[in-house]
Amino acid sequence: MALFSFGKTKGLVGVDIGSSAVKAVELRPVGKAGMDYQLVNIGIEALPPEAIVDGAIMDSGAVIDAIQRLFSTQKIKTQDVATSVSGNAVIVKKISLPQMSEEELAESIHWEAEQYIPFDIQDVGIDYEVVDDSGGGNMEVLLVAVKKDKISDYTSAISQAGKVAQVVDVDVFALQNCFEVNYGLDPGRIIALLNIGASIMNINMLKGASSIFNRDIAVGGNQYTDAIQKDLNLSFDQAEALKRGAHVDGAGPENLDPILQTVSESIALEIQKTFDFFKATSSEDRVDQIYLSGGTSRVYGLPDLLAERLDTPVEILNPFNAVTYNPKDFDPDFIEEIGPSAAIAVGLAVRQVGDR
Repeated sequence: MALFSFGKTKGLVGVDIGSSAVKAVELRPVGKAGMDYQLVNIGIEALPPEAIVDGAIMDSGAVIDAIQRLFSTQKIKTQDVATSVSGNAVIVKKISLPQMSEEELAESIHWEAEQYIPFDIQDVGIDYEVVDDSGGGNMEVLLVAVKKDKISDYTSAISQAGKVAQVVDVDVFALQNCFEVNYGLDPGRIIALLNIGASIMNINMLKGASSIFNRDIAVGGNQYTDAIQKDLNLSFDQAEALKRGAHVDGAGPENLDPILQTVSESIALEIQKTFDFFKATSSEDRVDQIYLSGGTSRVYGLPDLLAERLDTPVEILNPFNAVTYNPKDFDPDFIEEIGPSAAIAVGLAVRQVGDR
């Protein structure tokens, strides 16, 4: 679902403005149906701490610089981009409405939305999609609302970086696009997509092509960094380096295990509570498979811990499972390393203006 879609364009660069880095991915449709993709460009630029807090841009200059460096370093020529938002300024709800025509729905959706959105309706951008129109007098509609000032912050940063924001999406749906392109759909299975970034975790439960539950939770990799800083008396940069396996003065990876375990237990508990809530409030009582992405999915022991706690198979989502690339152009080791962090950017890169 594209919250906003502007104009017409051929290819879009997926630009994921995350809490710790900006990721960019450009794909090219290949094959007769144009449903397969080949990697054209990929890159990542780190952001300083606190540049983005809870999904809100606090240091637009740092974000603008990162986007410009990314496009310049990777020699990305395409200026049109798709980006996405998440966090507490985003509301996604499935609502049940009386059966009506497309025209009637378009006319009444703002009035209907007012009942479900805790913001002033004038302050939000709204998009919607009919997900079940099978009759019975009612229809299921997926409603998405995002605060206009948040959309403006993101599109403004992109514009000031010299690019054009053609599509603004929502992280959980970009994640779903990435999964569908790489793994296809199985109508009979309940799939949980968990994207754990530096400060926000996106959760999207899929049944076939339908998102039947989604949520953003303010937990992520920064909790590991904060705990390492506090327990070992290190700076942010030292803690980040140690988290990634480097040695710093007075501390090595061997000091990390108990700290990582404690934070992983805390994150697993949050996920467990969300899964319990999902099962209690939906008609589904199980989750068949978990796919984990985001930079934090790399934390040692986290996938195994989640599999054990949730009694569900856990797999690291590979955004290049079905997206091809030329090993002469892209180092396979780099692609494997960046893979989990690139899921949302890949999902954005398959977007087209005007699609749902």
